[in-house]
Amino acid sequence: MTKTVSQIPLPSPALGTSRAVTVHRYGRPGARPKAYVQAGLHADELPGMLAAHHLLRRLDALDAAGAIKGEIVVVPAANPIGLSQSVLEYHVGRFALDGRGNFNRHYPDLASIVAPRIAGQLTGDAERNIRLVRAALLAALAEQQPADETGALRKLLLGLSIDADFVLDLHCDNRAPVHVYLGTPLWPDGEDLAREFGAEVVLLAEESGDNPFDEANSAPWWVLRKLLGDAHPLPPACLAATIELRGQADVDDATAGADADALVRFLQRRGVVAGDPGPLPEARCDATPLAGNEMLRAPVAGIVTYSQPLGARLRRGEHVADIVDPTADPAQARTPLHAGVDGVLWSHCLHRLVRPGDIVAKIAGAEPIEGRGAILLTT
Repeated sequence: MTKTVSQIPLPSPALGTSRAVTVHRYGRPGARPKAYVQAGLHADELPGMLAAHHLLRRLDALDAAGAIKGEIVVVPAANPIGLSQSVLEYHVGRFALDGRGNFNRHYPDLASIVAPRIAGQLTGDAERNIRLVRAALLAALAEQQPADETGALRKLLLGLSIDADFVLDLHCDNRAPVHVYLGTPLWPDGEDLAREFGAEVVLLAEESGDNPFDEANSAPWWVLRKLLGDAHPLPPACLAATIELRGQADVDDATAGADADALVRFLQRRGVVAGDPGPLPEARCDATPLAGNEMLRAPVAGIVTYSQPLGARLRRGEHVADIVDPTADPAQARTPLHAGVDGVLWSHCLHRLVRPGDIVAKIAGAEPIEGRGAILLTT
C-alpha cells in the first residue's frame, strides 16, 4: 500500500479557530504521470465531493492490488472555509463571506514571474524544458505571501497541483448536463476526458478571465511559449480541466459511482493507473468557444419558467423562457426571453425567483459573440 493521508493546516482567521485541508496521496512521490483531483472548491457544489468519496474507495482497491503506476493526489473537500459558511440556514460556498471573492478565481499569475527567470535556459530537449518550467513554477509559488486564509488556501491547492500532468477540478452548475471547460490548446488532446464523462458541452478558451484554478495550472505553458518564443519545444504539459458534474441537486451514490468509474478509466487511459479502460465512448458534442456562450439574463424580477428543456438545440430567436410577475395583470405578466445565438441550451437556474440581471439560461454557440469582453465566466 502506498497511500498516505495528511491534514494541512490553514492560517487561523480568528482567535480560537483553525481549519485544515485533507489530502490523500497514492503512488511514489515524483512518479509520472502525476494526476491531481479535487472537489468542492465551490463548497456548495456537492456532486464532485461525493464522486471523490467513491474515487477514493476505488483507488484504495487499486493501490492494494499494486495498480498505481504514477502519482495521484486527491483533495475530496478542497474548501474548508466555504464548508463552514452558512447564512440563515443556507450554505454559501461559492464566495468568501469576508469579501475575498469567488474561491475559484484570482489564482497567482506565475507565468509572468517565471518567464524572465528561465529565458535563455530552454534547449531542444522538450522533457528537460518541462522539468525546468515545473521547478520554476513551484519556486515562484513558494515565494508568494498571501495575507489571509483564502489566499493561503489558493496557494496551498495550487502548490499541490502545479507540477501535475493532469489536473481535474470537479464542480457542478445550477441545473445542467455534464460539461467541461478546457484551454483551447488542450483540444483535441483532452477529448477523451469529455467522452469518458459523456459531456454534452465542451467550452474552450485560452483565457477566460480572473484566472480560475484550472487555468492557473494549464495556461502558464502556452503563455510562456508566447513570451519566450518557439525556438525551443515547450508543449502544454498540464492537461487541466474543470468538469461540471451536472447540477447542484444531482447528488446520489449511483451517479457519483459512475463518475468515479469515469475518472478511473481516464487515469488508466493516461497511464497513471494500470488496467484496461475499455473502448472510448462516442463523442456527444463538438467543442465550442467559451466566447460563444450566451448568458440569458432576466430583464425584470419575477418567477422564471422554461419552454425549452436542457439539451435543446436552439435557433436564434427561439423562445426559451418567461419571467412571470404574479402581481401584474395576467395579460401583461410575462416577459419572454429568446435565444440570441444558435446553440445548445445547457443551463437552467436552480432558484426560480430571479432579479434583474440574474442569469437564467446559458446557450453554447459555435461562434464567438461580438463584444463579449474579456471576462467569459460568471462571477
